[in-house]
Amino acid sequence: MSRRFAHLVVIAAVFGLVSLAFARVNYAWNWAGVWEYRAKFLQGWLTTVGLSLAALVVSTLIGGIAAFCLQSKNPLVEAVGRVYVELIRGTPLLVQLLIGFYVIASAIGLENRYLCGVLVLSLFSGAYMAEIFRGGLAAIPATQRDAARAIGLSPWQSLRLVILPQAVRLVLPAVAGQFVSLVKDSSLLSVIAISELTLNAQEVNSFTYSTLESYLPLAAGYLLLTLPLSALSRWLESRFRYEA
Repeated sequence: MSRRFAHLVVIAAVFGLVSLAFARVNYAWNWAGVWEYRAKFLQGWLTTVGLSLAALVVSTLIGGIAAFCLQSKNPLVEAVGRVYVELIRGTPLLVQLLIGFYVIASAIGLENRYLCGVLVLSLFSGAYMAEIFRGGLAAIPATQRDAARAIGLSPWQSLRLVILPQAVRLVLPAVAGQFVSLVKDSSLLSVIAISELTLNAQEVNSFTYSTLESYLPLAAGYLLLTLPLSALSRWLESRFRYEA
């Protein structure tokens, strides 16, 4: 049995079981009422795409900087990175969003809730990315650095040509998982009244009193975002698969 056929069999089995469960539920479907708000779902989905892409880029930059701080031999720089990572990872994103928007953003006069949402989401994901990157860098044997120095490479050349390519291969699965989590975590931006997919689904539900019809498209919308990320991760893993 081929791998692709096996995947199709499992997907069909899951779909069949879920369909059977829905068929046994005594529920009056109201798809016509929800269909009237299809433009609202599309607008929310596009907003989620934009916010997620921006947060993916910014969180990767923050994670990279924080990872180098954690690796620094300067105690003060290392302390900055460690306090940031532990503080962010040890508190809920919901609390960070509320404090970030209603306290810190208000204090500095930042009124753009979209920008604030992206920054808080990026800081949250960046802390996890920092540990992923740090682990990838630490996993590279010291002999690789020694070999790079032996052939006359500068520290920057050693990092760019020897260390980073191997570290990227090691961290790809974890990074992909964090990206998927980030996309789903963007649903919490609804607490600061950002009109992304989750908030719009909640509003459609309040308009139509059709809970399942409002939240099933929500699940489908997030799958449309997370499945391509997983597929891209697997493709990149195959491209970087080589013996170190």
